Amino acid sequence: MRRIVVTFVLSILFVPGTGQSQDKSDAGVSVDKAKRLIKIDAKIAPRKIPKLDKIYPIEVIACWPHPRGQKAHETVVVIEAKPSAVHKAIESFGLRPGTPVMGGKDQPKGPRINVYLEVPGVGDEVKKITMDKALIDGRTNKPFPKNTEWRFTGSVMSKPDPTKDEMVYGADLTGTLIAIFPVTDQTVMQTNYSMEYEGIMKLETNTKVLPPEGTAVKLVIEVPAK
Repeated sequence: MRRIVVTFVLSILFVPGTGQSQDKSDAGVSVDKAKRLIKIDAKIAPRKIPKLDKIYPIEVIACWPHPRGQKAHETVVVIEAKPSAVHKAIESFGLRPGTPVMGGKDQPKGPRINVYLEVPGVGDEVKKITMDKALIDGRTNKPFPKNTEWRFTGSVMSKPDPTKDEMVYGADLTGTLIAIFPVTDQTVMQTNYSMEYEGIMKLETNTKVLPPEGTAVKLVIEVPAK
């Protein structure tokens, strides 16, 4: 089998309650245990990648920038943090990953979390932008569904080299952190949508709400109290 789902705890190097780790893999990731928040340094992503001849609909919320990020042409924000570092941060709140999905009619499974952006406002103001405000259907201008569920699925494990037995955290190969549709199972979070919705929704960033491309923002993951 080429891939298996992560079933072990990735929090060995993460020190709960401190927001610090014993390596540099969590750079750009901060944890606020009191407020149950994880904040990740991010930037509003470019919608046009130079090597591509067109703009593609949004399919993920966050990934590494081009050319390292597999979905850099289809993302709302770009990040530098390793997806596995975010996985460890989520697990530090006591959550365990569910089951990621790639393609098909099945829904991804996992505990629910909340996802939003913090963007610069006027002066020292920081504005909270939820995904139903950040995204619209590019054909109808209708907002992204407010009742969308965000789930901590965890990533499958993958082989960097198919000729060797070594397995690594799959999302650390693609750089994908949050997927809207199950276009990849090499990601940390997915929604409750099956692949059928990818053909129904043609998503675009809402430029009336989001700051310009390249603006530094925070991607926030809120872990609800049990």
